[in-house]
Amino acid sequence: MAQDTQKQISALIMSTLMFAACFAAWTLISVIGVQIKYELQLSETEFGILVATPILTGALARLPMGMLAERYGGRQLMTGLVLLVSIPLYAFSYAETYWQYLALGLCIGLAGSSFAIGIHYVSAWASRDNQGLAMGIFGAGNLGAALTNLVAPLIIIAYGWRMAPVAYAFVLVLLALLFWLLTQDDPAHQKRSAQHAEPGLKQLMTPLLDVRVWRFGLYYFFVFGGYVALTLWLPEYYVSQYGLDLKTASFLTLLFTVPGALTRVIGGWCADQVGARRVNWAVFWVCLVCLFFLSYPPTTMTIHGTEQDMTFLLEMPVWMFTVLVMIVGVAMGFGKASVFRMVYDYYPDRMGTVGGAVGLLGAIGGFVLPITFGLVTDLFGVRSSCFMLLYGLLALCMITMYYGISIQDQRQRLQEAIQNNFLKDNLDA
Repeated sequence: MAQDTQKQISALIMSTLMFAACFAAWTLISVIGVQIKYELQLSETEFGILVATPILTGALARLPMGMLAERYGGRQLMTGLVLLVSIPLYAFSYAETYWQYLALGLCIGLAGSSFAIGIHYVSAWASRDNQGLAMGIFGAGNLGAALTNLVAPLIIIAYGWRMAPVAYAFVLVLLALLFWLLTQDDPAHQKRSAQHAEPGLKQLMTPLLDVRVWRFGLYYFFVFGGYVALTLWLPEYYVSQYGLDLKTASFLTLLFTVPGALTRVIGGWCADQVGARRVNWAVFWVCLVCLFFLSYPPTTMTIHGTEQDMTFLLEMPVWMFTVLVMIVGVAMGFGKASVFRMVYDYYPDRMGTVGGAVGLLGAIGGFVLPITFGLVTDLFGVRSSCFMLLYGLLALCMITMYYGISIQDQRQRLQEAIQNNFLKDNLDA
């Protein structure tokens, strides 16, 4: 028993470190891309495509990687993926043309799909009562993005930007070797391998026909996609809206990103204790209140008095804005954990496939929402319109969740009524 516990802890710790390293590599180009933009004199559109390409490929690869993890095991696939990603990451330092950067960035983006593999592997090791906590600890590997924002600039200043991908590739290879040495195949995969009972494509795809899977994906689109989008958007928002310098804006953004990653652990524990659905509802209500105030643009109000007009400027101060945004980040951290606890509650044997599908939609949100933020800001000319968009998305999530739960409860009551009638008829007979 003690040996099994040690294996579980080792699997969880190493998986979290691997995911953090992959997440750091996944977001690296957003930092070193600034230097590439200067060297190649890229336009804003070209720079946007360069930065977004890894995010998109990492999102699209999550579903197939989750399915492969169920068939071939998370340990082998995670090790192979990290070693594979280290190759284009190292080669990135030798690229010269824009198209070479794009092609290699496409390959580096596969690092983002490590989430689907890791969530399957960690879930297979954890007990049913501790699923939320285990997946919350693993999901805290999102801190890899903050790590890149802190470490990559130091490497660039000391050695130039081309050393950053080389250092990251070396770390990935080292972690892959440690992961292989310190972990073992999860019990479920060992059992399937012994019985030669690997699931076929039809078995893997069947859960994706369930509408509930895509409801969970919509929730994750908001809590994870919104988290990633605001991480990318807030520094510029602070600079443009409040006139702060970039250093101060980046620091204040960390007050959103770091708590949003760390509270995923607490959120997973709460989902285990009080239920994932309750946690999710609480997350949505907290975000709804905060986003309502964040959406309100600076407004000048004129009161026509008896003798003269009085004009007031209603504008949220930067400290209040930071507090509300931090609360949203904390709530999203809880939400990211509770969504995957719900996934496990309904699909405990298909965490790779269903988790991959839900993770795909969440990562797509991280790609689509920043672009949409820019579009609505240009369209309406109001900077807080990005929060209005999130408010509308959240309202859609809450309506979908309410009606989804209502339909599910109606079906459950109908099934219970049918069973009761069947038992009554048998007793009467």
